[in-house]
Amino acid sequence: MHAVLKSCFCAALALAAVSVRAQTLTLEEAQRRAVDRSRQLVAQDSAVRSSREMAVAAGQLPDPVLKAGIDNLPVTGPDQFSTTRDFMTMRRIGVMQELTRGEKRDLRAQRFEREAEKGVAEKAMATASIERGTALAWLERYYAEAMLKVGAEQMEQVKGEIAAAEAVYRGGRGSQADVIGAHSTLAALEDKASEFRRRVLVGKTNLARWIGEGADAPLAAPPAMDAVRLEEGTLDQDLLHHPEIAVLAKQEEIAVAEAKIAQASSTPDWTVEVAYQQRGPLFSNMVSVGVSVPLPWDRANRQDREVASKLAMADQARAQREEMLRAHAAELRGMLAEWRNGRERLVRYKNDLLPLAAERSKAALAGYQGGKTGITDLLLARRNETDVQMQAVQLEMDTARVWAQLNFLIPAGAGRAGARR
Repeated sequence: MHAVLKSCFCAALALAAVSVRAQTLTLEEAQRRAVDRSRQLVAQDSAVRSSREMAVAAGQLPDPVLKAGIDNLPVTGPDQFSTTRDFMTMRRIGVMQELTRGEKRDLRAQRFEREAEKGVAEKAMATASIERGTALAWLERYYAEAMLKVGAEQMEQVKGEIAAAEAVYRGGRGSQADVIGAHSTLAALEDKASEFRRRVLVGKTNLARWIGEGADAPLAAPPAMDAVRLEEGTLDQDLLHHPEIAVLAKQEEIAVAEAKIAQASSTPDWTVEVAYQQRGPLFSNMVSVGVSVPLPWDRANRQDREVASKLAMADQARAQREEMLRAHAAELRGMLAEWRNGRERLVRYKNDLLPLAAERSKAALAGYQGGKTGITDLLLARRNETDVQMQAVQLEMDTARVWAQLNFLIPAGAGRAGARR
């Protein structure tokens, strides 16, 4: 019976642990919620759909024009306003159709296809921005809570030391200055805890801005941050898939497409008109057929100027893309160096600074308990350990922020997939 109860108790604990894990909010889940919640992405989908609909419409011939009228209507004399007595009077109905060349229609359709591709690139840019912003908000809250936890642990230790200092003072073996010093240390820690609680609240507010409800849920452990999707050796190639660069590249393609349309428009399109003309009962009805052709009589100052303008816009888009590519490359190389330096310093904190600070606190506690040192030395050691712990958490947060900015700069699967060390 005891074994059965023990087994049931263990199973209940396991289920509770699974339930807690299921209720925690991971970074990946927060990003998924933010993407699903975003209305900006819905707007981008609508823009893409609009451009693709226009691509189909732009590839069609213009609508025919229905024309109706009366020709040669008398306005004086015995036949005034009669539509049947004068042999020249005709009631006319006809159709006019512009015969836009297939090449020009294809170019117009391609221009809107490039616009749709630009919309897809803008959606990728918005998605990356949402994932990056959510990651930064999630990490901000996580490390604010980590700092609050460190401060709470140190406050509990100092409270114990205050009780010991007061007991020693009442026994006549300590000084009032030691008690005041211990209370001063506790007050400083409480002030820091107040600041950390504010940062936790701000972190929750910022996270709620992205994911809405559920921003107060407990956070899971952060993901591994020892790799990013970028590598300095292939940075220039990887940056071709940067969303902002991709958008500018599509803008350049749109400008090139518009230049081709302007060049094609230098050759005018013909317009054909067919009309049926009805005269009076004593006269024959007639049919008229006509062709209209625009005359580009000042090509140098009209068509050629328009082509030159579109080509200049293409050059502008190309130059802007190249300039942004250089700026991003320089910025990202600096961020990669900062991220690597942060990882290197975190190893130093883990292997050297944190263990040394802990050993100093242990030595100070042993000396205090043995009566060799006063409580002031113990409090100083405790404060030093707290400061080192806070510095480690702050450094880890700063490094994590750089990691998030690098890792979610380019959407997953774009270009060279997979993380790189």
